[in-house]
Amino acid sequence: MPIVPAELVHANLSIDREEVQRRLLSGETLLGESADHLVEVVDVLKSYGEVLDAYSINLIYQAEHQFLNPFPIFKYLDGDLNPAKIWRHLNHDRINFEYAEYCQKAMFWHATGGMDAYFDSEAFATNCRRIIAAKSRRDPLLAVLNPLFPGFLPELIRSAATTHALGQFWQVMSDLFLDLAAAEADGRVCTIADVVEFIKNGLVAAAANPIHYGVEVGGQSYWVLPPEAELTFLVDVAVPYVEAVFLRGMPFLGTVSFNAQAQQISPDQAQFTYGALYADPLPSMGSGIPPSLLMQDMYRHLPERLHQWYLERTRGEGDVRVKICMSFQKSMFCVTNAAINGTMPHPLDSSDPEARAANQAYAGAWAQRLGIARTDCLEA
Repeated sequence: MPIVPAELVHANLSIDREEVQRRLLSGETLLGESADHLVEVVDVLKSYGEVLDAYSINLIYQAEHQFLNPFPIFKYLDGDLNPAKIWRHLNHDRINFEYAEYCQKAMFWHATGGMDAYFDSEAFATNCRRIIAAKSRRDPLLAVLNPLFPGFLPELIRSAATTHALGQFWQVMSDLFLDLAAAEADGRVCTIADVVEFIKNGLVAAAANPIHYGVEVGGQSYWVLPPEAELTFLVDVAVPYVEAVFLRGMPFLGTVSFNAQAQQISPDQAQFTYGALYADPLPSMGSGIPPSLLMQDMYRHLPERLHQWYLERTRGEGDVRVKICMSFQKSMFCVTNAAINGTMPHPLDSSDPEARAANQAYAGAWAQRLGIARTDCLEA
């Protein structure tokens, strides 16, 4: 999915930022109401939910069973070394876990939220020293690497912690999206407003879920993200995920120039606009374009209703992954909409002037960022 700076490509396609702010403050949905939008969003999220379940299982497996493994050549097999599964893997008849790793790397690199603050604490450094000492007694390679590169193994432990936390986050989101599909099927969800409210309620219900992560070395357990770190689902994982994956993202090799003189990539990570809400819906299916991998995974799990809906439009099966990408983008605006509604400082119907001003400033900040996103898809 080639991605270029959104301000250069979508300036003439974006809806007015004031309109985005108005919709947020009035409680309207960002995505327009229509029967087609409901089918697109619910079914693409159902597919995504099934994919996320596989992603989360693998990420947690990697963090727990491939921890500090210098050669994790079987990390995508979840511990199942069945020859038939290995053969399917080699023939690429499998889920593309590389996309899950792309999202993990984006979160790790952009380093936002409370989890990253905990990584810089003395408590985390102490836990790392204990784990590395125990692991080095059983692994000669690590025993050699650690004195030579003292920052290397703590960095790997940070990465493993981000991997596990993302796995925990995605398991909640997988269940939420599959529950959404069930709710639409039995008539509890009938509109885009219902979709946004359903997702918001799910995020709020899971907001305080604790994020823990421990490993076992030589039969002894060690905390990496202990309970006393007081990390929680919404603030420390969900919000940084939206920031890193929906908004900032990472420029993909082959889509923009990494040459500093070309100045196609901002030196300020906070200004990146390579996330899912900004991306052009052009899955190239070329090597190294992570969103193309996600579209392929979702295609494998596409509900028949949505598949038939796609076949009746434009080039049928010929551009199905492009259509999946466009539907996915609409669904991510709904998820973002739900997250904004769930974190609004005050109730929208508050009559207190200070509360209304705080809500207006909060919605305005979001409108500023979303105003250059793919808001053209909201009415399409």
